Amino acid sequence: MDHHVNQSGRQKVDADLRAPLRWLFAPRCVVCGDPGLPDRDLCAACHAQLPWQGPACTRCALPLPQAGICGHCLQHPPPLAAVHAAFDYAFPVDALLPRLKFHHDFAAGRVLVQSMCAQFAGLERATTLVPLPLHRSRLRRRGYDQALELARPLARALRIPLRPELLQRQRATAAQSTLDATARKRNLRGAFTVPTGAALPEHVTLFDDVMTTGATLHAAAEALRKAGVAQVEAWVCARVA
Repeated sequence: MDHHVNQSGRQKVDADLRAPLRWLFAPRCVVCGDPGLPDRDLCAACHAQLPWQGPACTRCALPLPQAGICGHCLQHPPPLAAVHAAFDYAFPVDALLPRLKFHHDFAAGRVLVQSMCAQFAGLERATTLVPLPLHRSRLRRRGYDQALELARPLARALRIPLRPELLQRQRATAAQSTLDATARKRNLRGAFTVPTGAALPEHVTLFDDVMTTGATLHAAAEALRKAGVAQVEAWVCARVA
């Protein structure tokens, strides 16, 4: 029998086998469990509830009535040239992020990455995406870095070089969630460093899962700028208002 016919036949059989599998393993919504949208683990109703961020401060991503620069950033310019958040920290994102961060729920992370890709695709691309690192002691306890788990597929989808080694967390700090704004800044003083001799791009976009006061991102941006990076921006999955 002709080899081309054999190959064509095998392809048809493979396609026929995959068809019922697509039905058997159709996407399920990671929020409510209902059938998901095609190629997405989120149903139409939960997708409609995603809290996409609207008008916000261009320097800190704090929600505003209209886009611009908030009063605080005008009076105290931050070390970040710009911050872009995909979402406000609200349902269902405020449920999905903790599931990824504390419960090894990578399906929740996949949904967030799919949504962030759509939100960030039209932004100016930096030469490098750098996820905020965990200190090695916390990484050992948790087993994975949630910012890196989100940044890796995001960088791949948007074709941005990913350089997690460009920023290191040299000091184990207290959990930021337990501190007020002043203590957060003090807690992060000298927490980040750039390896000596690292090849530095001119433009870096930091990535983190959640931005609250911005103290962590600011400390990382200051370390990069001190090392010689000309422009540092940030992308975050969600911004706490």
